[in-house]
Amino acid sequence: MSALTSVVTQVVTAIPSPSQGVWHLGPVPLRAYALCILAGIAVAVWLTERRWRARGGLPGQVADVALWAVPFGIVGGRVYHVLSSPDAYFGPGGDPVLALYIWRGGLGIWGAVALGAVGAWLGCRRSGMSFPAFADALAPGLLLAQAVGRLGNWFNQELFGSPTDLPWGLAIDAAHRPAGYADVATYHPTFLYELLWNVGCALVLIWADRRWRLGHGQVIWAYVVLYTLGRVWIEALRIDPAEVVLGLRLNIWTSILVGLLGVAGFVVSRRRHRERETEVLVVAGAGAGAGSAEADAGQPLRGEQARGQEHQQEAGAAAREADAGEDPPAHAQGAGEHADHREGR
Repeated sequence: MSALTSVVTQVVTAIPSPSQGVWHLGPVPLRAYALCILAGIAVAVWLTERRWRARGGLPGQVADVALWAVPFGIVGGRVYHVLSSPDAYFGPGGDPVLALYIWRGGLGIWGAVALGAVGAWLGCRRSGMSFPAFADALAPGLLLAQAVGRLGNWFNQELFGSPTDLPWGLAIDAAHRPAGYADVATYHPTFLYELLWNVGCALVLIWADRRWRLGHGQVIWAYVVLYTLGRVWIEALRIDPAEVVLGLRLNIWTSILVGLLGVAGFVVSRRRHRERETEVLVVAGAGAGAGSAEADAGQPLRGEQARGQEHQQEAGAAAREADAGEDPPAHAQGAGEHADHREGR
């Protein structure tokens, strides 16, 4: 009974950290950090697929773009992390080889978004999709992916905040406490703060998108503004080693600058476009071979390619009035099912 009381008391007074972050399936390690990243990607693809089809896109196009965006994003996130926290890899006692150990954690969101956007642009161009429209469909799912991914930091007992005695303080094992904090048991659960912030922002974006029918990149710009607002105060709580510029952590400065860029981008787009775009499928960049050359040149597609393009236009027109986040009408689904949106398949 006393043991049960002790456990209950610990749960009430602090959030416990997982005692294990790696499981082995025979010789294969299953790491919680990687599983959280994969789960976040799956959530983002699922929600983006729904939102993309509601905007007039075709089934399967989101997965096509993800094949480009995800690898680019992972590489970009790792590069940004290594460059913004170089001491562990290139400083005294550091080991450059550790930069390749991505499973130990360390993906910088700004590098992931920047290079991931390049991959998404390439994927959109190859699939004949409007990149701004795709980015708008993606924004809430991207926030949910980041929220789920933060659970990986919880399993790794990393990136927590300063010491706290609040009831929701995070208990950190002695082996994971930073230098100078060996006797401090509980810290701000910054992983949880960002998780809740991101989920809340995703709901705000979905509501605002439905309320004002945002388009032309306005949802992704709003994502940038909302995420950076939260990142500034959450980053200020963290005590893990980081590059400091003029008294502030580098990620705080990055958040401020990127957030201002997001405000400017949203304002400019909103002034130019008060209504959502009506077409999310474009001819340029679609298909392969001769058909692609004709599309890039602005020439009409021939034969089945032309019929496929007609089906795409029908799907876009049918789903044009669908609200973001809702399933497209049945006749739009039918048009999408008959459209061969990937030439040369």
